[in-house]
Amino acid sequence: MEEPKNITFLKAFTPLLFFIIVLAYGLFIHPLLFEGDRLPVEVLIILAITFSSLYLMRQGYSWDHILENIVEKVGESVPVLLILFAIGVLIGSWIVSGTIPMLIYYGISAISPDWIYIFSFMICIIFSLLTGTSWGSAGTIGIVMIGIAQVYNADICITAGAVVGGSFFGDKLSPLSDTTNIASLATDVPLFDHIRSMMYTTGPSAIIAAIIYIVLSPAIQGDSSSIGTQELDQIQETLVSLESIFSFNALLLLPLLVVIYGSIKKKPIFLTLLVSSWLAMILAFIFQPFSFTDIFQSFNKGFSTEMAALENAPAEVLSILNRGGLYNLIEGIVISFLIFVYIGTLKVMDSIQLTITKMMSNLKKRTHLVATAITTTAFTNLTTSNQYATSFIIGEAFKSRFDQMKVPRKVLSRSIEDAGTMLENLAPWTPSGIFMASTLGVSALEYAPYQFMSLINILIAYIFAFTGIACFFPKRDATS
Repeated sequence: MEEPKNITFLKAFTPLLFFIIVLAYGLFIHPLLFEGDRLPVEVLIILAITFSSLYLMRQGYSWDHILENIVEKVGESVPVLLILFAIGVLIGSWIVSGTIPMLIYYGISAISPDWIYIFSFMICIIFSLLTGTSWGSAGTIGIVMIGIAQVYNADICITAGAVVGGSFFGDKLSPLSDTTNIASLATDVPLFDHIRSMMYTTGPSAIIAAIIYIVLSPAIQGDSSSIGTQELDQIQETLVSLESIFSFNALLLLPLLVVIYGSIKKKPIFLTLLVSSWLAMILAFIFQPFSFTDIFQSFNKGFSTEMAALENAPAEVLSILNRGGLYNLIEGIVISFLIFVYIGTLKVMDSIQLTITKMMSNLKKRTHLVATAITTTAFTNLTTSNQYATSFIIGEAFKSRFDQMKVPRKVLSRSIEDAGTMLENLAPWTPSGIFMASTLGVSALEYAPYQFMSLINILIAYIFAFTGIACFFPKRDATS
């Protein structure tokens, strides 16, 4: 390893600053000022990689040394990439087996379109609490809710926001969640103390978000009457088409039960998803009328209604079923790979750690300490795109300072999830943002304004930080 080249804060922060400016311009300034489309995230990241690498070489680091750090970081991305591949396969296999079509079919029959947004939110909350996984919830039940919303011509962006918010509620609060356990471990806080502390910010956020989704419901907005005879005919045509393509029975729920069982038993998520996918393939062979080749094709490139020889299939059926497969999330996989390459270049000068250290300097008030922990967590997570790394970086950086200033560590562990787990899904370049967009078919920037769970949660976290509410300061000097 090469010796540091007299690293200053300005030198370390320059590649990060360039990345922030590039993203701000490409995703927000360019569309607003020039009324064009948002620039591709992949291209923006490649530009940041190019600048960061050339900048490091200008500082005296060799390309071999930079490449070492890139390879190390890309290696850490492998679990994320494997899950992205597995979810694509899962979607294709669950469709060809009839699992997703059956859930959509009965969901259309059971769920009132007047309350689609609150149903999407609550169902994903329940599923994510049971499984402890946001990705698994959105990639299974979330897709079903999106499919139902498409059939009813509901707002897909609001539905996606509800799905993502509900999925991350459980990812944050379930004792089965990996991020929940890691935040607890990184700060040396007992797991259930950590969960109880999070309830102070997450509980009110979920209640307020639920109220907003109810208010936005067609029944409240007076849009329920918009479902007229033509729309009802389209819905009936969709149901008839699904029933004509697939054979439904209770055994098709087995792939879903495998995911729930694997999550509860803490089995490796990648293998759990693959086992569920292969089981779905077997069920497709047994119950569905597709050929051997078509079933394997669904595993590879996704399901296509052409396999069913269905003429003049309704557009809703096409949008629901024509998806999945090994290459389904390839855009998300490419972006994830590139972001980890960029993070590898940042590691050369420890840019993120030096930035955090700078942000922590001159902290004297407890309220400022908590607010800074929230801010640095958000900054670290959005730049590293890795909640696991963020938990340990922030935990290690702040633990002793929280102890010195007599702020319970459960406030630190809560802050790590308030600004980490809950915010990551709002950014289009993070693995969670990429996954949600690729899986649900709605970009992070499109669903973010309606992902009230995370937006309200971070607001409450800051309000509590600056006021000292639920920060458990010593009573005699709680406002210091």
